[in-house]
Amino acid sequence: MNITSYKAHQRTLVAVDCIIFGFDGSDLQALIIKRGFEPEKGKWSLMGGFIREKENADEAAARILYQLTGLENIYMEQLYAFTDINRDSAARVISIAYFALINIRDYSEQLALEHEAHWFPINELPPLVFDHDKMVAKAKRLLQRKVATHPIGFELLPEKFTLPQLQSLYEAIYETPLDKRNFTRKILSLGILNKLNEKEKESSRRGAYYYVFDSVKYGKMQSNGVKFI
Repeated sequence: MNITSYKAHQRTLVAVDCIIFGFDGSDLQALIIKRGFEPEKGKWSLMGGFIREKENADEAAARILYQLTGLENIYMEQLYAFTDINRDSAARVISIAYFALINIRDYSEQLALEHEAHWFPINELPPLVFDHDKMVAKAKRLLQRKVATHPIGFELLPEKFTLPQLQSLYEAIYETPLDKRNFTRKILSLGILNKLNEKEKESSRRGAYYYVFDSVKYGKMQSNGVKFI
C-alpha cells in the first residue's frame, strides 16, 4: 500500500472517552459533563476528546483526565474500542474508552465547575449522548470483575480507611449487602492490610480502627493469586 492508497481512504477521527468512577462513602459514582458544543450541545456526556497528532491513546486519556480532575498518575485502564459506523452524527469517529478510578475527595472542584461536571450515583445517571451509556455499563461490569481479584478498589478510598468503609465500597460496586463478619474475616486473612493505632470516630462513639493497604505484602503473594471477595 502506497501513500496514494492512504489518501484515497475516507478520513476517520479517533477519540478517547473517559468513564471516571468515584466513591462517596455509600454509592459508586460517575463524573459526567454537560456537553458544550454541537452535536448534542447541552446534553450529558462522558469527558472525552480527539487524540492529537503526537500522542498515543494512553497519553490522550491522561491529558483529558488531568484537564477535568487536576490529577496525574490516576489508575486508568483501556476498556474497549467503540466503532459503530453511525455512533457520532457529526462524523465517522472511533472512540477508545478508558475507565479511571479516583478518590472523590482529591479532584479539583474548580476544574469540574469549568467543565460543568457533576457526580451522579452510577444507577441514577441521566441519559448520555451517543453510545456513552454502553461505555459506562461495560466499564461497570469490568470493574466488578477486576475488583474481586485485583486491589484496584483501594484507588477509590483515602489512603487510610476503616473496614466498614471498605465493606461499603464493595457493597456499592456489587450492589448487594455483604455479611460483616465474613467480609472482615476474609479481608484480614489476606494479610495485606496494616492496622493503625488511630480510630475514625465520626461514625460511632466506639470508633473503628484505620487500615492502610500494603502494596509490598500484596506483591509478595500476588503470584499465588488473591481473591478479595
